[in-house]
Parts: sequence; structure tokens; C-alpha cells
Amino acid sequence: MQRRDTKQRRLVLENIQSRCDHPTADEIYLSVREKDEHISRGTVYRNLEYLSENGTIAHLRFAGIGRYDRNTVPHNHLYCVSCRKVIDVTGGQAHTEWDQAVEKETSYRIIGHSTVFEGICPECLKKKVSVCNEGV
Repeated sequence: MQRRDTKQRRLVLENIQSRCDHPTADEIYLSVREKDEHISRGTVYRNLEYLSENGTIAHLRFAGIGRYDRNTVPHNHLYCVSCRKVIDVTGGQAHTEWDQAVEKETSYRIIGHSTVFEGICPECLKKKVSVCNEGV
């Protein structure tokens, strides 16, 4: 069954496509709500689910929090454990040798993978350094 394209779905998709971050469903809802005050949280969540299931957007999970990405090409991410910001890591390859090694070891057919690097972003590092230096 093909679903029809709705105004609400277009608003949700346009919102994600206009962003460079990896927003949560709530962040998307609040942003879309500025353009359509009648849109419900459930409508936004259902459209996010639909768009991610059909591959139009990517649904990611970082530390148990669902986020969305306009970039559906396999790539890696960097997650700040302090402020929970997520950014794309553009350097690096798809690691096809790694996929092949895991496939050989497990007999799974690997269709892709992503790597999440965890760290502390420069902004959070500055905050920690300035807080530590205040008592000196």
C-alpha cells in the first residue's frame, strides 16, 4: 500500500533536510510546530518512522536517544558524552575489509555498519578547563 504525500510529511522532511545536526524527534516536532501549530507530536513521530523505514532519512541511536539524519549514505559519527552533540565524521572509509572479516567469522551477510566515536567536544573541553581554572 502506497501512502500519499501529505503536507505534514513534507514539513517534517523539509525540516530534517534543512538541518546539519542530528535532531531528536522532539527537536523536530518543536521546530515543525513553528510552521504548523496544529501538527501533533504523534503525526511528527509517525512521519519520522515512515521516512526512516523507507530510507528517506536515517534513524540513529546514541546513548539510548533516537536521532535523525538527512544523510543516508553510510558514514560514521562522533558523539560528545558531555553535551550529547552528534556530528558526522567525514574522514575514513566504509571499512569493507572489516565487513568481509566479520562476515567470514560469523557467516552473517553484512550489509553495512557504522562506527560511533565517543569523546568530549572542544566546547565542553573549554568549559571544563575554565571551571577548573576558576578555583586557582
